[in-house]
Amino acid sequence: MKKIINFAHRGASAVCPENTMVSFIKSLELGATGIETDVQMTNDGQLVLIHDEAINRTTNGKGYIKDMTYDEISKLDAGSWFGESFAGEHIPTLVELLELLREGDTILNIELKNGIFMYPGMEDKVINLVRQYGMAERVVLSSFNHYSLAYCKSIAPEIRTGVLYMEGLYRPWDYASSVGADALHAIHFAVLPEFVADAKKHGIDYHPFTVNDADRMKFLIEAGVSGIITDYPDILAELLSQRGV
Repeated sequence: MKKIINFAHRGASAVCPENTMVSFIKSLELGATGIETDVQMTNDGQLVLIHDEAINRTTNGKGYIKDMTYDEISKLDAGSWFGESFAGEHIPTLVELLELLREGDTILNIELKNGIFMYPGMEDKVINLVRQYGMAERVVLSSFNHYSLAYCKSIAPEIRTGVLYMEGLYRPWDYASSVGADALHAIHFAVLPEFVADAKKHGIDYHPFTVNDADRMKFLIEAGVSGIITDYPDILAELLSQRGV
């Protein structure tokens, strides 16, 4: 049986500040075989890893990534909001995470956060870096902006893409194929065993998010998904180990 990818959502975000290097490193220690992260772009074109378009929630600053330089971003404290022991953690660049993962076989799911602000040119920058680090076969690009996914596939057919969605799409495997995608990154409530089976027949994988309940993890494992995105990679690792997947 094909191994199910254990994607750590923004790293080990249940026990560390999300999308920080300490979170990514901890997730690997907890058994993650994949890491999910979010990329945004500064106004001087640097690719940084943060979920929100604004820095307000997860740093000691205020404002939008798109309006700030990387030098300004790099000075922010991205750890204290989560806990005093994480004071001084910074917002990492995509390069830092690629450096961490370039050796080994960890899968990297890069979510392109270009659904609200388009960040012109971001796709090309991400793809160029992925190729530069020789990681095309270990990366999945996902986005709620499906125009962006179609564009990525047109310029980098060798890199897998995943359609992010929250709704109950009709025959989602057909929709994925229509934009050239390889996977469905559905909110886990929208995933049923029969959908997984039909998608597999059409060569489309399911990587549902964000699955933090052990019983729901078991359900999706039995349904035959190809990967699960979770804040708790340690819990998922134990369940997968018990089942030999």
